Amino acid sequence: MKEYYDTRAPEYDDWYLGIGRFASRERPGWHEAVEQLKQAVAALPPARTLDVACGTGFLTRHLRGAVTGLDQSERMIEIARERIPEASFVRADAIPLPFDDASFDRVFTGHFYGHLDAGEREAFVAEARRVAPELIVVDSAVRPDHAREEHQERILNDGSAFEVYKRYFDAGDLASELGGGRVVHEGDWFVMVAAGLTR
Repeated sequence: MKEYYDTRAPEYDDWYLGIGRFASRERPGWHEAVEQLKQAVAALPPARTLDVACGTGFLTRHLRGAVTGLDQSERMIEIARERIPEASFVRADAIPLPFDDASFDRVFTGHFYGHLDAGEREAFVAEARRVAPELIVVDSAVRPDHAREEHQERILNDGSAFEVYKRYFDAGDLASELGGGRVVHEGDWFVMVAAGLTR
């Protein structure tokens, strides 16, 4: 997974933008859904936010307040740093998080939680609980053409292929899984759930 995302960094935004290998995909309403997601992220109250697995900063740039982006890929962070020079960035793994207890008001993560297996999910939520009182998860909505849980082959522009574990979510189910929370956004392509993390 780490090698996949580091290799994919220069073309990661193609997925959001619907260009490159994604230009010919049939994704009805995709561009409108991406805009709605960006607006939902921008509407979050300003906070000291840690964006875990921030990637290229595609969603990070819409977070308001003091933002720290964390990613394990140096190539991803280089792109994010150029895109959001006012933010801070840390290259590190998400489990464990390299921060003291209660360092942030919010942990935000986009399209990361759905790649974690059961043990990793529990460990990540525990780490989020340790560093912030709120966790916001953005991920892919349940789709009729995908199982809720599957292994996918991802092929990059250079022809390299990687197997990736991926989950798709119903927003209400995700809120329950996170221990209860509120649905911030739910559409055909994306869900966003906010969970208060009591200590």
